[in-house]
Amino acid sequence: MRSVGGKLVRLVGAGVALVLAVVLGSAGWVAYESYGRVHDVPDAPEAPVVLVLGSQVRDGKPMKYLTGRLDAAVALVESGRAQAILVSGDANGASGNEIAAMTDYLVDAGIDSSIIVGDDYGLDTYDSCVRAAETFGVTDALVVSQGLHVSRAVALCRDAGIDAHGVDAECDCNPMALARNFGREWLARPKVVLDLMSGRPPAVQTPPDDALIAVG
Repeated sequence: MRSVGGKLVRLVGAGVALVLAVVLGSAGWVAYESYGRVHDVPDAPEAPVVLVLGSQVRDGKPMKYLTGRLDAAVALVESGRAQAILVSGDANGASGNEIAAMTDYLVDAGIDSSIIVGDDYGLDTYDSCVRAAETFGVTDALVVSQGLHVSRAVALCRDAGIDAHGVDAECDCNPMALARNFGREWLARPKVVLDLMSGRPPAVQTPPDDALIAVG
């Protein structure tokens, strides 16, 4: 019995060590790829496009995380740091149509609808980055999100071939929501490794779209 118990402990220990190695290794890769490329709104460099990553909506309106990202995009365009906005998310999301909610919010904030392009199939961060590059021809962009997600988005977009800089948007969120998002981001790190190693295509592939080229 002791022998069996000892083997079980060793197996569990090995499994924990492997998980930690994957999490820390992926976190290290993200930190390396995004080093020096995450900025606050006033310090962001110029780029042709702002890529706004989707998040939950409620009753057709962006919730706090998404509102913060959209407000940052508005500030970037109004300050002349970008000329177009690509809103990328799930048009058929569980909480509602993220693309419609983002577009309406931007227009209500005074952004000309002609410079807003929507990607209905940015189902996760990896898909948003790959589709931005492959479907919409983005080669240089500011990627807007919050906290740890910004650095992960920058790393994934750079791997997709985009010269990406991140913009860390504000969020008028309660501490519990911030802590939950922090934990979720750490758990998302291993998925980065799986996505990159697999080289998988986006979940939805569509023909090239020149809408952003037309804006430029």
